[in-house]
Amino acid sequence: MTIDPSSIPNFGGQEPEPGPPPGPVVPDQDLVKQLLDQMELKHLVDEEGDLVAPWEQFRTYFMFRGEDDQAVYSVRTFYDRPHKIDDKPALLEAIDDWNRRTLWPKVYSHTHDDGTVRLIGEAQMLIGQGINLEFFVSSTVSWVRAAIEFDRWLAEQLGLEQEVDGVEKANDDGDDEADTDE
Repeated sequence: MTIDPSSIPNFGGQEPEPGPPPGPVVPDQDLVKQLLDQMELKHLVDEEGDLVAPWEQFRTYFMFRGEDDQAVYSVRTFYDRPHKIDDKPALLEAIDDWNRRTLWPKVYSHTHDDGTVRLIGEAQMLIGQGINLEFFVSSTVSWVRAAIEFDRWLAEQLGLEQEVDGVEKANDDGDDEADTDE
């Protein structure tokens, strides 16, 4: 199973090759690796066997859970910026606003034992019976872009413009991804 390059938004790379649209596929980790390679995103497999694409302020995991008809593909982003427990009401108000206005990622908070609050964004789809490859590719690309956009949006909402400016500067340098080896 391969990805039709014409189904991936053009990031200035190779030209799409024409071909017939494939039928339903059951995506797997190798397919996601191929997509991340074509998007020129650094990635690795963690100690638990999950595929992860690290950025400076967050990590996005591409996970497959369940079996047969109940198999689920989940894209989950763990935002590394710690928030104080006292800031949680404002944080929840901001993520509630995001969740009302966007389809993905749906974002929720997690309070750690030490009192820090971190955010997690998630999008999922059932894949057990197979799905259209173009839909899978466009969804994955959209979810990655939305995870990046949420981090920028939240920094703007919370008045962390300095961090936003740093992210924009890194993007101008063409360094969206973390400096992690595959």
